[in-house]
Amino acid sequence: MARKNHTRLLLRFLKGSKALFLLSMLASALSAICDMLMPQIVRVAVDQALGGADASRLPAWVRTLAERMGGFAALGERIWIFALALILVALIKALAQYGFRVANTAASERMVKTVRDSLFGHIARLPFAWHMHHRTGDMIQRCTSDLETLNSFISEQMTGILRIVILLGFSIGFMFSMNARLAMIALAPVPVIVAYSIWFHHRVGVAFLDCDENEGILSTMAQENLAGVRVVRAFGHERAERDRFEKQNAYYTGLWMKLAVPMATYWSVGDILSGTQILLTVCYGAVFCLRGEMTAGAYIAFLSYCALMTWPVRTLGRMISEMSKAGVSIDRIAYIMTSEEETDRGSRLTPELSGDIVFENVRFSYEEGKELLRNISFTVKGGSTLGILGGTGSGKSTLVLLMSKLYELEPGRGRISIGGVDLREIDTAWLRSHMSVVLQEPFLFSDSIRGNIAITRDDATEEEIRAAARVAALEETVDAFPKGFDTLVGERGVTLSGGQKQRTAIARALMQKAPIMVFDDSLSAVDSETDARIRAGLRDSFRNATVILISHRINSLKNADRILVLDDGRIAEQGTHDQLSRAGGLYQRICEIQEEAV
Repeated sequence: MARKNHTRLLLRFLKGSKALFLLSMLASALSAICDMLMPQIVRVAVDQALGGADASRLPAWVRTLAERMGGFAALGERIWIFALALILVALIKALAQYGFRVANTAASERMVKTVRDSLFGHIARLPFAWHMHHRTGDMIQRCTSDLETLNSFISEQMTGILRIVILLGFSIGFMFSMNARLAMIALAPVPVIVAYSIWFHHRVGVAFLDCDENEGILSTMAQENLAGVRVVRAFGHERAERDRFEKQNAYYTGLWMKLAVPMATYWSVGDILSGTQILLTVCYGAVFCLRGEMTAGAYIAFLSYCALMTWPVRTLGRMISEMSKAGVSIDRIAYIMTSEEETDRGSRLTPELSGDIVFENVRFSYEEGKELLRNISFTVKGGSTLGILGGTGSGKSTLVLLMSKLYELEPGRGRISIGGVDLREIDTAWLRSHMSVVLQEPFLFSDSIRGNIAITRDDATEEEIRAAARVAALEETVDAFPKGFDTLVGERGVTLSGGQKQRTAIARALMQKAPIMVFDDSLSAVDSETDARIRAGLRDSFRNATVILISHRINSLKNADRILVLDDGRIAEQGTHDQLSRAGGLYQRICEIQEEAV
């Protein structure tokens, strides 16, 4: 079943390039036919034109052509005609090889583009949970190194298969027609070469998979260190990270060095077998010529075919050995392409999302084991502000992930509704386009500040961008930069401070003008004064939006219409700031601690 799926996947990848690959194969076949013709031209020139040998065994069309040109004796006096024929065939071969290279390169690049587009599009549609369970570096390695391995196998080995068939078929046919005994001697090592290649293919498959997986681990480590260079430098952790990388790199290098032994053995044994084949042909062919069992021209042609056959036999062995690497690569690519995309299992409704948000007995766990949310029930009135306070691991961010359907709430584990409509029945794309979420660790793209703010709005005007930045208390900061809103933020916003990144992410969220706005501890990196300015701007500009504020800072939550206090996945307290600050519970203790710290 897996092999059938892989074939279907390959045919999908070849869409748009199959005709070019076929053209390249035909050009390669024409080149092989030219290779087959040249030894025969030499043979006829030596045996019939110069040696006067019997021509009755030659094809009728060759004899007819020779008679029209005055016979073989006359051709012997004009030997330049054979040289001209060789030049003509060589020119045709050169043109065929040129056509093969052009068509094969075009087909290869077109196929790579198709695969890249397919992989990128499919990965973008995979569920959030899938991404959380897979290393980024490993996925990048599958989309680059494994893709190149697959491309190399198809464009270099598979496209030459017709040429190999022609070279082997015609060479063996001509060799048997000239001397069957010598042909059997020449072909004796071939089954050994092919059998040895098949054995090698099975032996190294697991080793190649191990190398591929460890290359993914190495890529992940490099990607993490490049992305987290600020943290590594801040903690003086360069040496430890370097040692960790070098340890993994040494292990990865050791795997390839270990694999080099069977690889070297394979090619060395192949060279010995191929050399033995040619040596046997030369020696026995010379004996047959001395006995008069073979003409000089036939001997020369036979050696040419034997040499021509050596390459396709070795290539056939290489093709079989390369199948191990290509098989591993297509397995790893197919794993991504066959992973189930995020789909809507409900009715895909597109209701108004300005109504009440209701959680009813919601229970959730990421994996088998401890529940992170335990019978959570609360209501957020449409247009109101809900504050959520809780310690690390209390389930605050999980509520956001469930609300935005980044994680699915399984049947029988409670219900989430907006305006009375079950979240499972709401179209996911519609929901997310009407919900702005700002995370504590915002992700910024390698673009300008303007580009990052307006990323959700292609039609955004300068005034709208500035208005969003103004509410996020970012406008004055950006205007102080030499390039203003055209300032490039660098990869992941590395050129901005933590507070500037958070405010840029807030401005980006405000551009959606969504009826539901969620701020998941997204003001943690700004000072109290800026925090107050942003919250005041939100109240003035988005009075009708339903706002959910998650924070560890009491000052950020005290003006909320209602506050939930989460503890170990349960609602420990709920009420207004005034009510909770006098209730004698967790909220009051946090208030007192933060007031003492001021």
